[in-house]
Amino acid sequence: MVAPGRPLREGLDRILQAKRGGLVVVGDQPEVLSICTGGFLLDAEFSPQRLSELAKMDGAIILAGDASRIARANVQLMPKSSVATTETGTRHRTAERVARSINVPVVSVSSAMSLIAIYRHDQKHTLQPISWLRDRADQALTTLQRFRSRYDVALSGLSTLEVEDTVSVGDVTGVLQSAETVVRIAREVTGYLVELGDDGRLVRLQLAELVDGVEPSLRLVVRDYLRHPSSDPRDREAAVERAVARLANLTSDELRNVHKVADLLFLPAALTDTHSGVEPRGYRLLYRLPRFSDVIIERIVDRFVNLQQIMGASLPELEKVEGVGIAKARSVKDGLTRLAETSIFERYQ
Repeated sequence: MVAPGRPLREGLDRILQAKRGGLVVVGDQPEVLSICTGGFLLDAEFSPQRLSELAKMDGAIILAGDASRIARANVQLMPKSSVATTETGTRHRTAERVARSINVPVVSVSSAMSLIAIYRHDQKHTLQPISWLRDRADQALTTLQRFRSRYDVALSGLSTLEVEDTVSVGDVTGVLQSAETVVRIAREVTGYLVELGDDGRLVRLQLAELVDGVEPSLRLVVRDYLRHPSSDPRDREAAVERAVARLANLTSDELRNVHKVADLLFLPAALTDTHSGVEPRGYRLLYRLPRFSDVIIERIVDRFVNLQQIMGASLPELEKVEGVGIAKARSVKDGLTRLAETSIFERYQ
């Protein structure tokens, strides 16, 4: 609502440009009105000009929950003094107390410091200048491009090693580290996009292109190498989601630690050496084949256990898997053969 290009942001900027302060509550429910005293009822359609003019008075301005109307103006807010606050200025203390005691966002405009702060529950967020946001978003995108390139190289290398049956713990963790780093940088850029609003259209398009396919591939890599004793697909899928969540919760230092990442896959103690060999189950490469459902892929993996046995299976053996006829059996054989040839060619060209 306060992103550039939105009416509320324009009104707040006009207040700052006029070198005035303001206190705006976005929500006019009974809980808000119960702490209001004085002022006057407006119930007028919102406009940036009206908001700026009403800010000439000392009191707070109460808007409808969607900021489409101005409910009241020049009111005094009387939140409980017992509500904790870390602010020192009168306007900011009032804003924080209201936000902590009532479920509404409160916007404080400071003329002395030329800033706009938003309070909601126990959180405070200071709006940054648009030029600063664009610079930070551009820097983050540049960093994201570098890490996406590393991720693509690591993932392509993993595909080659999988068909050659020479994957090590370090190869797997390297892909997971690169993928999670891409996801984290993308999350940071998304935060800038929220504040940029309509001004972030081009950045949003670049971001979508750079993160395309990363999270699904990350989950498939985890699914390929996660050691889980259950034979129930639902239990295994839940274990994959837990491992992905644990990966997301690692600190930056922990994410760089190969052994910390390997532990997420529950590898046996003997395999925690980064040069130890591991076998993929084959999910990721099977998902690259066209027109194969999750159920069919799960049955193939359950039947043959790992990628090498899937690749070595004969057509009659593949046909015996429930739901896999002669056509799908040939697709598996031919598709995995093509992927193997392509991966090896790309590695050694």
